[in-house]
Amino acid sequence: MEHFTIATVAEKSPDFRRVLWTGQQTQLVIMTIPPGGEIGEEVHEGIDQILTFVSGAGEARVGGETKAVAQGDLVAVPAGTKHNFVNTGPNPLVLYTVYGPPEHADGAVHRTKEEADRAEAAGEDEPPTS
Repeated sequence: MEHFTIATVAEKSPDFRRVLWTGQQTQLVIMTIPPGGEIGEEVHEGIDQILTFVSGAGEARVGGETKAVAQGDLVAVPAGTKHNFVNTGPNPLVLYTVYGPPEHADGAVHRTKEEADRAEAAGEDEPPTS
């Protein structure tokens, strides 16, 4: 069994993205977006995503709509939908997200968005295939 006090684990992580757990059908990832930062506009074909916000303030930009997000908010992003999440506050925007199926390499840790982008471009952040 994996057990996390998820808000505490997420708050303690300084990393842009850290994969906490990967199963056959889903994946749990924590993220910390610095002030003025963003996840980056993207589309996950064939992958649903649910994001829960632990602290900070930001904007959810999903499928052409924009809404403010803060602690306790949850946003569901259906597969194939263009989305981005932007930190609009003075503090880190901290969240955890569940992908179904997995989107990232098991155990991946990317300290910055730039590091995450490089890993993806180099093919080093591929989800497990089995």
